[in-house]
Amino acid sequence: MTAVLGISAFYHDSAACLVIDGEIVAAAQEERFTRKKHDPGFPANACRYCLAEAGLKPSDLTLVGFYEKPLTKFDRLLDTYLDYAPRGWSSFIQAIPLWMKEKLWMGDTIRRELANIEAPGDPKAAKKIGRSFPWKVMFGDHHESHAASAFYPSPFEEAAIVTVDGVGEWATASLGMGRGAELKLIKELRFPDSLGLLYSALTYFTGFKVNSGEYKVMGLAPYGEPRQLSLLRDRIARICDDGSIHLDQSFFNYCEGLTMTGDRFAEAVGGPPREQESKLTQREMDLARSIQDFTEEAMLKLACFAHAETGMKYLAMAGGVALNCVANGRLLREGPFEEIWIQPAAGDAGGAVGVALALWHRYLGKPRQSAERAGTWVPNKAWRATHPAGTLPPYQDGMKGAYLGPAFPVSDIERFLSERQLPYRRVDRKELPNVVAELLASEKVVGLHQGRMEFGPRALGGRSILGDARSTKMQSVMNLKIKFRESFRPFAPSVLCEHAHEWFELDRDSPYMLLVADVQPERRRTMTADEERLWGIDKLNVPRSSIPAVTHVDYSARVQTVRRDTNPLYWDIIEAFRCRTGCAVIVNTSFNVRGEPIVCSPEDSYRCFMRTEMDALILEECLLFKEEQPKFEDRENWREQFTLD
Repeated sequence: MTAVLGISAFYHDSAACLVIDGEIVAAAQEERFTRKKHDPGFPANACRYCLAEAGLKPSDLTLVGFYEKPLTKFDRLLDTYLDYAPRGWSSFIQAIPLWMKEKLWMGDTIRRELANIEAPGDPKAAKKIGRSFPWKVMFGDHHESHAASAFYPSPFEEAAIVTVDGVGEWATASLGMGRGAELKLIKELRFPDSLGLLYSALTYFTGFKVNSGEYKVMGLAPYGEPRQLSLLRDRIARICDDGSIHLDQSFFNYCEGLTMTGDRFAEAVGGPPREQESKLTQREMDLARSIQDFTEEAMLKLACFAHAETGMKYLAMAGGVALNCVANGRLLREGPFEEIWIQPAAGDAGGAVGVALALWHRYLGKPRQSAERAGTWVPNKAWRATHPAGTLPPYQDGMKGAYLGPAFPVSDIERFLSERQLPYRRVDRKELPNVVAELLASEKVVGLHQGRMEFGPRALGGRSILGDARSTKMQSVMNLKIKFRESFRPFAPSVLCEHAHEWFELDRDSPYMLLVADVQPERRRTMTADEERLWGIDKLNVPRSSIPAVTHVDYSARVQTVRRDTNPLYWDIIEAFRCRTGCAVIVNTSFNVRGEPIVCSPEDSYRCFMRTEMDALILEECLLFKEEQPKFEDRENWREQFTLD
């Protein structure tokens, strides 16, 4: 047995991934255990879980990999500080202590932390174990880790690879190709030119948190018009024919200061950045639309260049910008590639997956058996040529539906509920889908905790909050009373894969909620003249289709297709809902509230359930109703922290 542990840490979304004999066995983000959103600290809890899932100790590992090269990154930081000295001093003195204390000694840090896992509470034993570990720590390149996370788990035998994010060591985007177990990066864009940092700069300027609020900008974009697009193209950022971009750094401050944009940017767009939590104006909506359109244009050019350079039919993608599902949907519709596969944990968390797989295939020289070569994946184009709509082609990738986190036995859940004297009823597995479907059809909001927790930023039916997509009030109710977040934020649909084409302009799998597609025209509602004249956020509460809770103002939806062989219970719930209502679509949003990570344990789920207006909670086969629960003491104090736009 060969066991490889991959680790990403110390920027945001720290994570660990365990690969045994080439198979991803477990992966999790540290935030799910510490309950600190985007936790950047060493992923000790995630490492502990991954090892426990396989029944291993740290000393049983063959190799440990870290997803980037700290010394190379430190070199970039020093060069940048020197280039902008003395203006970058305030940023420098904030960053340097952590580098001197931990980041430059990453190998030692990893050995120490894993030794503490093997000998908890015994510093002397841990120190001895740390010195005797039989493995060494290997360091991957940041964008190579992204590329490996994109290509190796994909179903493709060969593919072009594109990675785009803020910045790794020096690279901010890369282009490569994979064939079998071989992976090669052939071109890169370097700091400070960065599409990811440009998008983050606009995220900051529109009043949202960098490395967290970019998806809010994407959701806000359809309410605006691209009024600043020409400003972006002509003065601030130039898109080259190969999809690379060049930024005029006089508009930005991220190289030298503690903010993303500078005074010149504020002057160009007519005012200072929006204060967080202040009222959204049309300016922010137009800025969101402009940067979104700019990003889609750059990604299309990059994809066309990658296609021309590699000659590949398929594309694998990773990096934080690959989470922009609107751009992904456009790439699929208008781009040159027949198929696209996107790593579901495309951000830095996925780097743990990438470095572990790169060590297995590249360092150890192990072969790769792709689903395409094995015949367990068939391109949609080839399948559709000989099969009617609604029949499913084989689908398989190495991420196992992203269900790679911990699961909790029913016996443990019942013990938890009994110890706290919480009223519940046990529902037979065969009856559970019908029970949940009936609740949803009655416009009840249901928390679903079942199976293994998802890896990555999306809840996919393991840790989800469910609602009726047909409800005209569901989006408002779930945003304001369940999620405690901005009212404009759209919700995603989960749809039975067999029926997806009936509801959306989508003819393929979208298992990871990373593709946006339009609602089918026949499902849309004809707008009145007064409704057509609405502007900006006033568009929000106008129903636009027969599934208004998941239809955005531009008739689009971020679609998750559900297969029974990937998540049987979730598929059965949606199928029971379809049989009851005729609708194969439900609302699926992550089981958390604003500012908190997705829930992990039954206790996390119960706490979130009680702090919100959810009506019912499913903990595996245990059903809880809100009105039957005892008073939850900290509920009101906890809710006071949320201020909505």
